Amino acid sequence: MITFENLTLKYADKLAIDRLSLTIEAGEKVAIIGTSGAGKSTLLAHLYLLLKDNAAYCSQKQGLVDSLSAYHNVYMGALARHHWVYNLVNLIAPFKKPLNEINELCRELALDFPISKKLSTLSGGQRQRVALARALYQEKSTFIGDEPFSALDPIMGKRLLDLVFARHETVIMVLHDKSSALSYFDRVIGLSQGQLKLDIPHEEINSSHIDELYSGSVSDLASDTLNHA
Repeated sequence: MITFENLTLKYADKLAIDRLSLTIEAGEKVAIIGTSGAGKSTLLAHLYLLLKDNAAYCSQKQGLVDSLSAYHNVYMGALARHHWVYNLVNLIAPFKKPLNEINELCRELALDFPISKKLSTLSGGQRQRVALARALYQEKSTFIGDEPFSALDPIMGKRLLDLVFARHETVIMVLHDKSSALSYFDRVIGLSQGQLKLDIPHEEINSSHIDELYSGSVSDLASDTLNHA
């Protein structure tokens, strides 16, 4: 689906990704892990810029509009699918079809409040699920997520991860939950100081690889499996 050769990226004039070579195939479920400042979010944003025609992006910044309802924030995921006149009318008087679709989607995300509720009144976890709902409502083949479940408990996070997997052919996700990366993804990519330190398929990775990444020391086994996929 996409290949990088010696990719270098900067964030705020600082080197964020340093000569990274990587291939991600369509259909893969890829977890990206690493310490704060490793370059994960910069890499994810770059991936989205390249894949945005076929990808939904759920970022940490969320980009939600506090003055609008949960319904309208989710509906923004479908703006590109409709004429601007349809979108304008729907802003004033929501149509039945998107209302039913978004009600059902929010129900699946355990958002148990009226979707007419203003976003400014929601909790952090509810806001995160509204942002996820907007990404899902784009109906793209690829999901790109930057810690989309960080404000949620592990049980809810697993439930939503299953939903993301079911609705997307390809998933590329930055995670803070290392156990989820180990348990549920086809492949784990580890970054440190902008460099690729781990690239290991699910059947070969174990918790020691991740512990070594976070301690700043990557084992020979992990190094040998770089670019395996």
